[in-house]
Amino acid sequence: MHGEMEDKCGIVGIHSSDDSKNVAPFVYYCLYALQHRGQESAGIASFNSKEGLKYYCGMGLITDVFRDYEIQNLEGSMAVGHVRYSTTGQSKLENSQPFVIDFGDGFIAMAHNGDIVNSEELRNELINEGFYFRSDSDSEVICYMLKREHYDNKKDVLDAIEAVCKKLVGSYALTILIDGDLYGVRDPMGIKPLAIAKRGEDFILASETVAFDVVNAEYIRDVVPGEIVHFENDEVNSHMLESAGKCKLSHCMFEYVYFARPDSTIDGINVYETRVHIGEQLHKLYPIDADFVIPVPDSSIPAAIGYARASGIPYGEGLIKNRYVGRTFIMPTQEERELAVRLKLNPIKSAIKGKKIILIDDSIVRGTTSKKLLDLVKEAEPAEIHFLVGCPPVISPCYYGVAMATKKELIAANYSVEEIKNQLKVDSLGYITLEALVEAIGMPEENLCLGCVNEKYPTEIPEGLEAETYYKP
Repeated sequence: MHGEMEDKCGIVGIHSSDDSKNVAPFVYYCLYALQHRGQESAGIASFNSKEGLKYYCGMGLITDVFRDYEIQNLEGSMAVGHVRYSTTGQSKLENSQPFVIDFGDGFIAMAHNGDIVNSEELRNELINEGFYFRSDSDSEVICYMLKREHYDNKKDVLDAIEAVCKKLVGSYALTILIDGDLYGVRDPMGIKPLAIAKRGEDFILASETVAFDVVNAEYIRDVVPGEIVHFENDEVNSHMLESAGKCKLSHCMFEYVYFARPDSTIDGINVYETRVHIGEQLHKLYPIDADFVIPVPDSSIPAAIGYARASGIPYGEGLIKNRYVGRTFIMPTQEERELAVRLKLNPIKSAIKGKKIILIDDSIVRGTTSKKLLDLVKEAEPAEIHFLVGCPPVISPCYYGVAMATKKELIAANYSVEEIKNQLKVDSLGYITLEALVEAIGMPEENLCLGCVNEKYPTEIPEGLEAETYYKP
């Protein structure tokens, strides 16, 4: 549910075989297309053989960060970029990415999407070896581990990445500039997405295929879980991690339910079609008699279309989203907090009053945002509200890069569906079942990470580890 859950990051990497080319503007446009994956900070690091490494990061949306900074200053035929929402680490400039370490023998610039479950243990190991940390991001941990293996232990880049990945537990998709070359890495479980495209002589890595569309690049394929890719001689060079194929695939189901843009294709599955199928499955489970099917915009629109098509009930816009509202700051009074909800969504009273409506949303996490939303809808005086949810009950936190909530804050971990229905004061409440969701996605259940809805995590979770939370009253 919007405001209760955030994905963490979008990453990009571009490699051009033309050393005189400046690729930073294309990284900028790719990041613009991935802005939905993180709105807290943005940055780009570039490299060419004459100018060396250049980088710039800042807090806010990418248009804010680069408003007064000339993107042309980031000359380089290779670059990595990042948009961030805080995963491990607080909201501050030191945690913005790409993460860059520059030292006598060389440099590493890295953009990371994911969350390293054992980062605290690895950080302490590095501190004991004399490494000094300027951030509390797990991305800095990976950077220093890479420096240690490649520059200090003199391993070549592929062996160094292999040695680092052997110690990482959790999710990671990486774009890395090192030794004047670009590498992409995806964890052996494939939790976070990463894909490859080509634009003329340039190769592009990005979290979602929608980034390729905006620069008119041709999608080639997804990076395989457990694969390291780099580019030379106009070819994609591939190296598989030792652990590749030995781990259970665990693609994040929330990419399909909520995070990814609907015009993206992830691991061969079209996100828009999946969400339409979710709506069709909801109709099979809950064939309700109503006047209109109304989505909570924007991520629930395809599911509402799917339900409307399957049921024959007209699709209707009942909520208008203000697309110019960014992140709202934490407001001191209850009255102001309620105002923040009204800034984002406003009901069309004439479309709702006296009507029996089916309201479709992607998920319920804490339930607080759902309650505020439903209070708004009730002001328009519908005859009935049937609230349907395109994700099964979220009963457990995520440890792999989704800011969600702790278990005590998750409404479905503490109340039955009937109790939640009574709290929300709706005529009916229906969640999609896990089986129906898996069918809608079209991927085998064993290949999906479903830990937040069935508590079966793909890795061991260290004892006492608190999941990252995101809270906006």
